[in-house]
Amino acid sequence: MANPEEMYQCQGTNCGYIYNPDKGCKKGKVDKGTCWTDVPEDYKCKVCGASKKSFRPLAGPGSVREEHS
Repeated sequence: MANPEEMYQCQGTNCGYIYNPDKGCKKGKVDKGTCWTDVPEDYKCKVCGASKKSFRPLAGPGSVREEHS
């Protein structure tokens, strides 16, 4: 089981979709409780089809919040 600090949300930079590990992504075939680091590298955004590389964490180093502060 992942540590709580590993269960951060990530936001797509193209469309703003937020991946929530508590919900997973049914369309992307990612189970509930899957932390972002365990999401497959071939994951595509369920809204715009962007790659996993297009997502940023919402908190912590490299996060969307950190870039705007």
